[in-house]
Amino acid sequence: MSGHIHRTWTERIRTPGKREGREPDGERVSNATRCRRRPLLVGGAVTLAGLAGCGSSDSGEAPEPVGLTTEDRCDVCGMVIPNHPGPSAEIFYADSRPSGHDNPARFDSTWEAFQYDFQRRDRGWETEAFYVTDYSAVDYSVREAGADLVISTHPDAAAFVDAESVSFVVGSEVKGAMGRDLIAFSERSDAESFADEYGGSLAGFDDVSRETIAQLGRA
Repeated sequence: MSGHIHRTWTERIRTPGKREGREPDGERVSNATRCRRRPLLVGGAVTLAGLAGCGSSDSGEAPEPVGLTTEDRCDVCGMVIPNHPGPSAEIFYADSRPSGHDNPARFDSTWEAFQYDFQRRDRGWETEAFYVTDYSAVDYSVREAGADLVISTHPDAAAFVDAESVSFVVGSEVKGAMGRDLIAFSERSDAESFADEYGGSLAGFDDVSRETIAQLGRA
């Protein structure tokens, strides 16, 4: 796991001095929270390493991801993106204005981003860049929310990675803003460990089909 130690819940409750913390928005994180500590990538470290097949801008380079704020609403469901848990995504389109605004299209769940993109591909839109939250690159947490387990959200630009370069965990018991989702890891070993703990199957970008998205939308 890239030299990082993953502590199970059993190990955490035995650690002296552990106390309840708070999420960045001030919400209490219970002792049932499971955490994985990862350094957040900074600066240009998340610029795309390979977007072959995703189209290109006039300069020949893919646009870089942008941070999401409380001014940003999901282009599918309309929810304020940073106010909800789970992975987020953004897609840049060549010569097109997604949902009537400037690029990128913005989403509070990965499966909604794929749903939106499938529809735009049918219209002949050209995708310049497709970014998703990289849970290998952030300090994330999984916590209880009522009867559910939800994963933290990370709206900073540095948390995004090329969707073609990740391993997705599809349909685990851990939910995001819109229920079960595709949770992305740039390190396949991280995805395998997450699936071992929380269930779900592994998939690459090209493995995600319309049926995959339809099933998640019904979950």
